[in-house]
Amino acid sequence: MGKARAARKLAAAAAVGGGGAGLLGGTLVAVLVAEAMLAKRTIGAPVGHPPFADGRYGEGSSDPISFAVLGDSTACGFGVATADETPGGLLATGLAALSARPVDLRVVAVSGAETDDLDRQVGLALAAKPHVALVIIGANDVTHRTLPSESVRLLVQGVRRLRDAGCEVVVGTCPDLGTVEPLAFPLRQLARRWSQRLAAAQTIACVEAGARTVSLGSLLGPEFAAAPRELFGPDRFHPSATGYASAAVALLPSLAAALGHWPEDEEGDVSLGDGQILPISFAAIRAARDPGTEVAAADVAGAESGPRGRWALLRQRRQSGAAPVDSIFSTERETA
Repeated sequence: MGKARAARKLAAAAAVGGGGAGLLGGTLVAVLVAEAMLAKRTIGAPVGHPPFADGRYGEGSSDPISFAVLGDSTACGFGVATADETPGGLLATGLAALSARPVDLRVVAVSGAETDDLDRQVGLALAAKPHVALVIIGANDVTHRTLPSESVRLLVQGVRRLRDAGCEVVVGTCPDLGTVEPLAFPLRQLARRWSQRLAAAQTIACVEAGARTVSLGSLLGPEFAAAPRELFGPDRFHPSATGYASAAVALLPSLAAALGHWPEDEEGDVSLGDGQILPISFAAIRAARDPGTEVAAADVAGAESGPRGRWALLRQRRQSGAAPVDSIFSTERETA
């Protein structure tokens, strides 16, 4: 309950532009700075650029779906060799297969971006008149010690601009940075706590702004901890192609559902007793602990809110009855 209240408080602080992280003791700060410098030297500066992935994916005579990807290096697919291995390429391929329509992909995400770059990215994305947008941002805010409330406030501003333009929005929340190998104790524990706290606050604020969220703990979470050499790239910070595919499996159903191309039958069968509808702050904490969980706005008996705030519905869409998600990432792309 304490975590839920803290996440809700952070999201509320973001709404009014205030709040921030608690102060740390001087000795701990010195240790963290030293650990951060060592980790930075171990990881090294990014080398190269992500593949250019913009273009048309899939075939057909139907009007294409316009799909925009915004965010940081995780969103643009830094560290892989080909466009089809990037999150945008994988997801555009999947959307084309599920919708039987071509998908026009526009990637405006930038490696190293913090949330204060999102306003610029939204302007570029809106020029493509997107039907749906994916946003993954926030990890660099954690590593650069940006106030979580400020990070969430800027994210929500971007989400609202996209929603006001009629674009559906899916936000992949901040991954668990506590599994990044070069981070040592106590920096690893602090990174985990901050990133999970930020992910929960992102969920609350973005769902209330009209977006769906998907927890990306699986991107740098348990699966990565179990097989870091397979799911991280050579720098041990950015995912490998296999890691990006793992994230795409979690994200694709929510993107398809936002466009009406994924079954929504389960909504009618959900009740409070099932534990799938919760107050948004509790839903956010549960999603942060359970990678791949979608959180979206919900009603209970026609009411959007209860005694503890807005209702939210949690789903694990990867377990739906549709075709296996990881079996549809294969199609040809036309370069822009």
